[in-house]
Amino acid sequence: MPTGNIHKTMTELLREALTEADSIRAVARENGLDHSSLVRFANSEQSLRLDLADKLAAHFGIVSTRRKAR
Repeated sequence: MPTGNIHKTMTELLREALTEADSIRAVARENGLDHSSLVRFANSEQSLRLDLADKLAAHFGIVSTRRKAR
């Protein structure tokens, strides 16, 4: 079993998905998002509004789950 924190934040997951996408421009166009904003997000230069993060998560099939508090 791996040690350490294996959980990634939604931001990390979305940035990873964007950088692995064939074309950020195509992702932006398909989802009605601004290309330059996605590039700045992918380069860690700005954050995303929650509604835009939701669109990207749906596009990439990323589902969030809630962990129980310890």
